[in-house]
Amino acid sequence: MPIVPETKSWTWVLERPCPECGFDASTVPFRAIPRLTRENVAAWMPVLERDDVRVRPNETTWSPLEYAAHVRDVFGVMSGRLQLILDQDDPEFANWDQDAAAVAERYGEQDPAVVAVQLRDAGLAIADAWEAVPDDVLGRSGRRSDGSVFSVESLARYYIHDPVHHLWDVSHG
Repeated sequence: MPIVPETKSWTWVLERPCPECGFDASTVPFRAIPRLTRENVAAWMPVLERDDVRVRPNETTWSPLEYAAHVRDVFGVMSGRLQLILDQDDPEFANWDQDAAAVAERYGEQDPAVVAVQLRDAGLAIADAWEAVPDDVLGRSGRRSDGSVFSVESLARYYIHDPVHHLWDVSHG
């Protein structure tokens, strides 16, 4: 049975703790995002060395490898969105279908060692990008095609929940 595509909007993580992983993005200071990203990157490395890295816990849940490949891509997508907000006035973000990406890129068939390097590089790059954002642009905005508007600061908090949540998925889910 294939993975059921994700259809819900996760923007609520900006307002309250996640009932699944417990992470409360609403309380995270913007300047903590780079540190949290680097810690998350480091925590993924042993996950990608696990013997069961390719094993799905059930038919409808990604394997640790698939989650890691997704997180790697989240780092890249969100880095692009951050750059758009910094470069343009109120840009609209291109849609990204994470489930289509997982299928098209064959996340479960990728080499875990390669994913580890790519995840590390993309994660450290976005951590550096968040760190370089000056305080006077934290209010600049961008939007998704569904109408959700993000400032630089809210995008950072929205973003950080994803890798934290997926690390929880592979550790507790």
